[in-house]
Amino acid sequence: MVSISIELNTLVNRLSNANLSLASAGVQIPRYDRSRVTPGIVHLGIGNFHRAHQAIYADDCLAAGQLDWGIIGASLRSSETRDALAPQDNLYTIVGHQDEQTSLRIVGSIGHILVAPEGPAQLLKALVDPRIRIVTLTVTEKGYTTDLASRTLLKDHPDVRHDLEHVAAPRSVVGFLAEAIARRRERSVRPFTVLSCDNLPANGDTVRKILLEFTAGRDTDLEHYIRDEVAFPSSMVDRIVPATTDEVRAEVSRKSGLRDAWPVMTEPYTQWVIEEQFPAGRPDWARSGALFVGNVAPYEHMKLRLLNGAHSAIAAIGRVAGLETVDKAIGHPAIRTFIEGYWTEAGATVSRELNPGAYTRKLLERFANPALGHRTEQIATDASQKVPQRILTPLRELRAKGLPNAHLVFAVAAWIRSCAGYDDSGKAFSLNDPTLTTWRGMPDQALCSAEETTSAFMSNSSVFGDELPRDIPFVHSVASALQIFRENGAVAAIAALSQNRI
Repeated sequence: MVSISIELNTLVNRLSNANLSLASAGVQIPRYDRSRVTPGIVHLGIGNFHRAHQAIYADDCLAAGQLDWGIIGASLRSSETRDALAPQDNLYTIVGHQDEQTSLRIVGSIGHILVAPEGPAQLLKALVDPRIRIVTLTVTEKGYTTDLASRTLLKDHPDVRHDLEHVAAPRSVVGFLAEAIARRRERSVRPFTVLSCDNLPANGDTVRKILLEFTAGRDTDLEHYIRDEVAFPSSMVDRIVPATTDEVRAEVSRKSGLRDAWPVMTEPYTQWVIEEQFPAGRPDWARSGALFVGNVAPYEHMKLRLLNGAHSAIAAIGRVAGLETVDKAIGHPAIRTFIEGYWTEAGATVSRELNPGAYTRKLLERFANPALGHRTEQIATDASQKVPQRILTPLRELRAKGLPNAHLVFAVAAWIRSCAGYDDSGKAFSLNDPTLTTWRGMPDQALCSAEETTSAFMSNSSVFGDELPRDIPFVHSVASALQIFRENGAVAAIAALSQNRI
């Protein structure tokens, strides 16, 4: 939960349509009449990332006169974002930070925010609206109720079971999509395009696959209709978006002259690569730099394996080492050297045509940006849902080809070590990974040997699948690396690897 408890100066006007003209000089405000905007997109998962990424691309299109591409945002869990933004007409501020430079932009592309648990019927009504031609998603890996190791629907998940029995009041992503598509079909409304913007491998194909699995258990005619008529382009999104802090809120109030309950801080860099597959039409996102391609996979592999994989490794190592932010972690010589070794190995699974060397050099600059204060705790959230595609997928490829993979093995060991819930000084920290903490096989690392701990983790097929646990040399190498982490501490362990002392 993001805190919005800061006592902002009540003498400063609240951000709203009526107060836009009061924004300080230099603050960019919407360059279009918001009253003329109509919705063309429903976005599921109205969090910070969406507001710093897809909503910006939409804002640029609205400014260019494409006024039928406004966004209806929806939260599938909490009312927190709606409650913060509704009093300010769903306007919010983007804070761009690079070194000592700060830019402020007020974004107006989100016209309305719905909270699904409060009124699933309202969200279904929005999804069935003929004006809606695209549904975008940023619901995080766990939001897809999917076993990511096998890319199959979790049919025993409580929300999935509920949605199969109560189709008119869904809770899950697949439940809402299935019911909305069914209603559009009944009313002869053309289906919308489903565009996942989450860090899933082949995210479009993955969403299509799990939605077909879900509808097969509900209505085979609907399953066939979705298979034949609904588009699921894959996409790759790239932008670092830390959690909002009270300090950021105070900074926005001070510099913009307007109080904003939930601004978003981000970096200047942004990338969006999308498969060109939009039968119902799309905005001109290319004007903001979006790249439309026939195959997203090479871009997705590079981002998932080099940025996200390194982020997960840094988060695990940083938490165990007591380093709270990415810039502090990457600023440590031993961690930087380890990550460069990690990139050398993982980069062997990435297309050379995309120049992964140039990409990782840019990543070093982005990771080292101290203004972002990107917390390792935030990145480590739901890590058990992220490790399979970020680290284990390229690791499998490397091992299958007989290529070096020691740094990825150490990243796996670092993650397992971080799951002990305390750092090298003995200080406890929260895992914030409900899927992992409710796993019945979770070992007590204070009592179990490295071998016993590794064996227990390997039994978690939702993370490791069935193949890796049968790779005995791999299991032994993870256990050995875990023992080195225990004996030496995180920083000394990775330093020993980098210096070939292992």
